Amino acid sequence: MKKIIYVLALSVALVACKTEPQKDYVVFKGTISNKISDHISVNSLMSSFKKQIKLNEDGSFLDTLNIKADNLMIFDQRNLSYMYVEAGQDLHLSYDAEDLKNTIHFKGVGSEINNYLIAKRNKDSELSKKSGNIYELGESEFLKAQKEIESALLELLKNTPNLPETYKEKEKRNIKYGYLSELDSYEANHAYYTKNPDFKVSDGFLKELYDLDYNNETDYDFSYGYYTLVTNFCRREAQQESKLDNVPNDVAYLNTVNKLSSQSIKNDLLFKHAKSGITFTSDLEDYYKAYMNGSTNVAHNEEITKSYNELKKVDKGALSPKFVNYENHAGGTTSLDDLKGKYVYIDVWATWCGPCKSEIPFLKEVEKKYHDKNIEFVSISVDKTRDHAKWKKMVDDENLGGIQLIADNDFKSQFVQDYFIKGIPKFILLDPNGYIVTPNAPRPSNKKLIELLDALDI
Repeated sequence: MKKIIYVLALSVALVACKTEPQKDYVVFKGTISNKISDHISVNSLMSSFKKQIKLNEDGSFLDTLNIKADNLMIFDQRNLSYMYVEAGQDLHLSYDAEDLKNTIHFKGVGSEINNYLIAKRNKDSELSKKSGNIYELGESEFLKAQKEIESALLELLKNTPNLPETYKEKEKRNIKYGYLSELDSYEANHAYYTKNPDFKVSDGFLKELYDLDYNNETDYDFSYGYYTLVTNFCRREAQQESKLDNVPNDVAYLNTVNKLSSQSIKNDLLFKHAKSGITFTSDLEDYYKAYMNGSTNVAHNEEITKSYNELKKVDKGALSPKFVNYENHAGGTTSLDDLKGKYVYIDVWATWCGPCKSEIPFLKEVEKKYHDKNIEFVSISVDKTRDHAKWKKMVDDENLGGIQLIADNDFKSQFVQDYFIKGIPKFILLDPNGYIVTPNAPRPSNKKLIELLDALDI
């Protein structure tokens, strides 16, 4: 009889186990005291994962993250924090929004890893600050400082209890990639901070990168440092191809990515670049061809093909969509048809856009050079209605020239939608009959703009 009861009990237990599978999501909860927002934003460092989580009146929250494994950023409009998650975890985050650094803490399943990451960032910051601006150091001093940081972080990892062994092995490599990515970025940062634009690192400075495998899928998914190294490698190789073969840099980048042997990494990098990159390319056909030559992800390919088909409608040689009765800062309204008979260089911008504003001095120079030629320079602001006064003030304060217009419905304006504009600044060049010379003209700061305008004999 006891044997029968035991067998029945075992059967019930097995059924119970079958009805409670491993969770394929993360339970994420916590409390933010002295909250400064009604929500927090959770974004991936490397994937497309994004989510806003509502905070209750007392700053508490509870939600799920449908994610397998990822490094995430948490932002509350003032404070930025990070965490690593894996499906099945049940994490509790707490901190005081007025003192994040000294109060942030994790509890629950997965907390050991995340509390280690807090300690790691504090240690990294502490050691980096010892040297002042580390990028101003000479090569040998920089290498020494980075080696000290790497050693200290490895020691911290070794002495942190209760970390899963599988995590520790990946994290050891991640620390190494962090060190290598700092070396990789030294040349550009040193040139910038020392105001020496011609600075180049010595031969052999990057020797530790020479034999790096850029096709490690496990490390690509886990380590932001490794991801950065891969993308930087592809950019450098693309610059070489672009110079040697006279290929547009964005097309050369896709060609370089296509040379990677890992299809998973290839698919991810191609899609990340093409989501917005295809809307900025000066050679739509070659860009799309390069993308499709490498990507095998069906869902990604469908999305990029949809963008390609939309952009074909406003490619070189097509009749331009029109804007009608846009408010003119000088008074009245202006439509594209009012400018017939002249070339039209259109700058789509906004007052909040840093890269847009950095082009202003260069645009003024171009306008001055061609002020008596057969071309109109039109700036179209996509500022929202609430920022109308801000737009008018900036035009006045910056003494902006050309024809200054504001779109009738910011990014939702028909003209902006017709051109499939996903980011700014965006520059468009039209011929005197309203046909598109190029939907992605060079920026004013790019010497190729003058070459293009001169070639048209404007």
